[in-house]
Amino acid sequence: MSDAADTPIAAKAGVVLLSGFLGAGKTTLLQRILSWQTDLSDTVVVVNEFGDAGIDGALLKESGSDIVELSSGCICCTLSGDFTQSLERVWRRFQPRRVFIEASGVADPALIRSVFDDAAIGRHMQLGQIVTVLDADFWQAREVFGPLFFSQLETADLILLNKIDLVEKDRVPAFLAQLHETFPQARVVPTVHCRIDPQVLWDAGSADVRSPKPRLFARMFKTPDTSGPQPVPARGDDFISFTFETPHPLDEAAFERFMQELPWEVFRIKGPLRFRDRTVMLNHVGGRSDFLPWEAVGETRLVFIAWGVDPDEILQRLKACVVSG
Repeated sequence: MSDAADTPIAAKAGVVLLSGFLGAGKTTLLQRILSWQTDLSDTVVVVNEFGDAGIDGALLKESGSDIVELSSGCICCTLSGDFTQSLERVWRRFQPRRVFIEASGVADPALIRSVFDDAAIGRHMQLGQIVTVLDADFWQAREVFGPLFFSQLETADLILLNKIDLVEKDRVPAFLAQLHETFPQARVVPTVHCRIDPQVLWDAGSADVRSPKPRLFARMFKTPDTSGPQPVPARGDDFISFTFETPHPLDEAAFERFMQELPWEVFRIKGPLRFRDRTVMLNHVGGRSDFLPWEAVGETRLVFIAWGVDPDEILQRLKACVVSG
């Protein structure tokens, strides 16, 4: 019998685990993912509900993806054996390219993650990232929720601070700063109704927090549409999108300082970035930056998505990084 390490990662199904406390918005996120204009023909969704009635599974049936329901228990405790067997059956029956697992609100993702250390599962499936949906109002009352609540956040690669439209506006920047400080391993993105850029979810790669040093990745990104500043549709009144363009190179040290001082509310930056000696593709999400190799030398064209910031102030600080002369 071959070992899990013998199977190339590219041949394994990529797994995204959706975690979060009761009512945070996990099913909303999953519905949104399944509504994207993406080929999900090789995708299987595993839904775990803590109870007998499979409500979430019923809500997802219209997606066209294969839905596997586990009810009457939690996959990280009473259903752990059944969960392992279910994943084995999923592989034998579907051989999917991608698997989404929606854990119950009382599941500990640290225990679920350990299932993928099992040789039988690891041979065919690779856990890509853990996404934890956090109700902003719950973070405000975090002292009363106990260790499970914090474990769901400590194990996350991506935290969606959801329902920010339901808390006082001036509390959101403080929440973002607290989350980045408490859980530095995670990217943190504020959302309303779990609306996120699909690329945020597909990109499971990690990077050093706020490090502007180049990192080499095989995948390239398409140049974004930079037709001009405009509101981001259907994201809430305080979500905005704006752009920065210049044919002149930027000073790398000055840009590093710019990124270090960037407000947490600027959670997405994407586009080609030209320095004196090279051009890179910047992909910044929720406090983490990837600098990807980019062969084109052209101009800097960065698209920003932010919440509740003054774009003119951000752009003025960025203009100060441009090399004069």
